Amino acid sequence: MKTLHPALLLVLLSVVAGLDRDTVRAADSKARPNILWLTTEDIGPQLGCYGDKYADTPNLDRFAQRSVRYRHAWSNAPVCAPARTTIITGLYPPSTGAEHMRSQVRLPAALRLYPQHLRDAGYYCSNNSKEDYNLEKTGKVWDDSSNKAHWKNRAPGQPFFAVFNYLITHESQIRSKNHKLVHDPAKARIPAYHPDTPEVRHDWAQYYDNITTMDGMFAKSLAELAAAGLADDTIVFFYGDHGSGMPRSKRWPYNSGLHVPLLVHIPEKFKHLRPADYVSGGTSDRLVSFVDLAPTLLSLIGVKAPETFQGHAFLGEFAAAPQPFIYGFRGRMDERYDLVRSVRDERYVYIRNYMPHLPYGQHISYMFETPTTTVWKKLFDAGKLNAAQSTFWKPKAPEELYDLQSDPDEVSNLAGSPAHTTVLERLREAQRGLARKIRDVGFLPEGEIHSRAQDSSAYEVGHDDAKYPFQRVFDTAELASSLQPDATPALLKAVGDTDSAVRYWGAMGLLMRGSEAVNTARADLRKALADAAPPVRITAARALATHGNAEDLGQALPVLEALAPLGKNDVYTSVLALNAIDALGDKAASLRGRFSNAGKAEAKVPARMQTYVPRLLESLNGAAN
Repeated sequence: MKTLHPALLLVLLSVVAGLDRDTVRAADSKARPNILWLTTEDIGPQLGCYGDKYADTPNLDRFAQRSVRYRHAWSNAPVCAPARTTIITGLYPPSTGAEHMRSQVRLPAALRLYPQHLRDAGYYCSNNSKEDYNLEKTGKVWDDSSNKAHWKNRAPGQPFFAVFNYLITHESQIRSKNHKLVHDPAKARIPAYHPDTPEVRHDWAQYYDNITTMDGMFAKSLAELAAAGLADDTIVFFYGDHGSGMPRSKRWPYNSGLHVPLLVHIPEKFKHLRPADYVSGGTSDRLVSFVDLAPTLLSLIGVKAPETFQGHAFLGEFAAAPQPFIYGFRGRMDERYDLVRSVRDERYVYIRNYMPHLPYGQHISYMFETPTTTVWKKLFDAGKLNAAQSTFWKPKAPEELYDLQSDPDEVSNLAGSPAHTTVLERLREAQRGLARKIRDVGFLPEGEIHSRAQDSSAYEVGHDDAKYPFQRVFDTAELASSLQPDATPALLKAVGDTDSAVRYWGAMGLLMRGSEAVNTARADLRKALADAAPPVRITAARALATHGNAEDLGQALPVLEALAPLGKNDVYTSVLALNAIDALGDKAASLRGRFSNAGKAEAKVPARMQTYVPRLLESLNGAAN
């Protein structure tokens, strides 16, 4: 008889047992807190209470004086949809296949979202603005999720959990027109990675203006709670959904993209739910992240979280011991593919780039609407930036290590420093350890996350070695992206593996190593042009077209031309092929103007992804002008 993987066994047990009903009944017998989440978009800890002298946030600063301020809080994902997906599930999206921006995956039926657990315990759950989850909801999740949702709509005497989200700080509001600056741009602090130009200073000043506006909205929300006589009965959280909306913060799993403000106020009435490090007006150095929020919510209402949750409660009856690390990730960002993992302790941040051949600053159309992005790239192209400012536009190092004490802007990579070898190895192993523990399915090409899970879910695929030989795939991705020059023989062997994801990473490793590896592997890569798996064909074609000879280019371009059109291919194949064609530049000039978005209906493009092929076509065809 086949033994079930422990994680799947826990899923089945949760179906049978659900939450501990005795625990729920015990919680019902006590006074239970209301819980209010006041959240905002696209800000780092740029608040007065976090020591930022440029910020003007009097209401949040006063709130911090009677709350605990977490100094090391991370969002896990540096962009909204996967960040919210982390929160709603209590799971790392790389374990569920939901890491890619605006993707849509299924969860196993047994895995329920945190509002469902709260509603089981008798809570009225409302969400006033924005869901944006990368997964399909099953069953009723919220009592109300709309712009009319409010804790006031609950039954008399019913405890509530409510979310109100402020949109004014979103990235798009940095570039809103006709804004009259309040903050003096001359006084803005410009990070070391940004050029000091009028456009950059204006964007930073407008960002801070928006935070001040949000601070006023926050005050109104608290006043409404107090006017209802509920302030003493309500635990209040304030946090941002990921780092600032400025480029190289948002979308990047550095500390700059993941570090968020987190303030929590637990009234005196519920002081028994405060952890040992809770001091009103004080700070906590505990490492916390969004994956911890769901178990923390349940702990605050006296319910032990399901074992399937991957985070750790940091407040309440079932608070866990502090954790030594917190983790971040990056997958596809809109129309551009990437794969990055990160981890930090109290002092250091480690970044692992699994696609180091790609530049940090790939052309993401939405990001380029921010004036800072445009002027920054223009200055790079003109050769007018220093080393720290230029890095964003160049290919990545496989590994990065930053000391946040001496280098808060994360521009001095210590990965090659002999003095930091022990730190590097410790954080590297922590990152690998999490990937193994959660069975990270992000190492599958996105299309295969879906194709392998046709009759189940990516989470279940991840825990089934027959469908996803994780260790073999992961080891090949590690080797491929290490850029070790002596790895070519092993990568050639991988190109002939029985699993398509291993073959994909074998071809990726050859692509990353350039002309010498491609010349050595020419016969194998040409054979891979007929591989059964589209991601393998596309990667082999890109390697041959980029680094091979004229004959290689002639064989590779027809493969990319066949795999790019929507309708004939699914959206994941089309996006991957168009990225490859775009990267080839003038070598693929003959393919410009050949493709359109006309096949989106036949390709069954998810509604949330329908802008990505048009953006790539605009970039590709614009190169001809």
